[in-house]
Amino acid sequence: MELRTLEYFVAVAEERSFTRAAARCHVVQPAISQQIQALEKELGEPLFERLPRQVVLTSGGAALLPHARACLASAASAVLEFAERSGLLGGSFALGTVGGLEGTGVPRLLGEYHRRYPRVAVSLVGASSPSLLAKVRAGEIDAAVVAGPPDGEPAGVASRVLLEDRIVAVLPAGSRPADRPMSLDEAVRGPVISYGPDSGVHAFIRAAFAAEGLRLDIACATNDVALQLALVAERIGIALTSRASPVLAADRRFVVVPLEPAVRLRKVFVWRAGTRPSAPLRAFLDLWTELSDRPARAADPDPDPAAADPGAAVDG
Repeated sequence: MELRTLEYFVAVAEERSFTRAAARCHVVQPAISQQIQALEKELGEPLFERLPRQVVLTSGGAALLPHARACLASAASAVLEFAERSGLLGGSFALGTVGGLEGTGVPRLLGEYHRRYPRVAVSLVGASSPSLLAKVRAGEIDAAVVAGPPDGEPAGVASRVLLEDRIVAVLPAGSRPADRPMSLDEAVRGPVISYGPDSGVHAFIRAAFAAEGLRLDIACATNDVALQLALVAERIGIALTSRASPVLAADRRFVVVPLEPAVRLRKVFVWRAGTRPSAPLRAFLDLWTELSDRPARAADPDPDPAAADPGAAVDG
């Protein structure tokens, strides 16, 4: 029983398709089929039931799956340990990113990661939170920074809280004292400029207003915070946006006002659940833990005491 065969077996079990498993493993489908058939012959019973549109595990396959995952995890752990010992960790790491990461601790984390593991090819994939969550669940990217959904932890992924953020109202300078909170009831009188339906932050904001029995109508929807502020400058309306977004810093054209009650949201780092993280991902998580113990520049001049380092607000 070879590790590659177990890798193929786990891929078919998770993808429920020989075709998708072959694409995931970067081999042709007959190679997958032959390896699985040889494994079934070796174990003496079928591992999959071949249906017209998918394959499902038999009782034997279900019994083998945790052992196969454990074997692959142990092998990956050994590879990572010795790669770190020799400083030769390689491979690829795809990270999904929403907007606004430039003012957080993530660039610092990526910079240190590159210095330590220059042979790992890092790719950044920009998209909205719902799209990135789908890509993580499908195994298309290794991990992502997203807005946590309003109803709890994201399903189907493992997660670590990056920070606690909050939504604020942004108005033209001089239109309101910065220390005078805006009630949600006042905010809905609009016009409101905020995130679009494809943003994870959008769902969080709507849920907060709905909890107060208020209907929020967004007159201008865009996930680009800089564009939100440009529309505020044109006096189209008020923006409901992330407090620590870097574009808000020291801009005298605007006044930033807290909402009352506060609209808080979590930004989380997510990766695929149920599988052993790849060596590059594990190295990234370990480095994050290490850097969290070091002081970092805060992106928010009035930080939320519940915020977790490294990080600040992200949009999307």
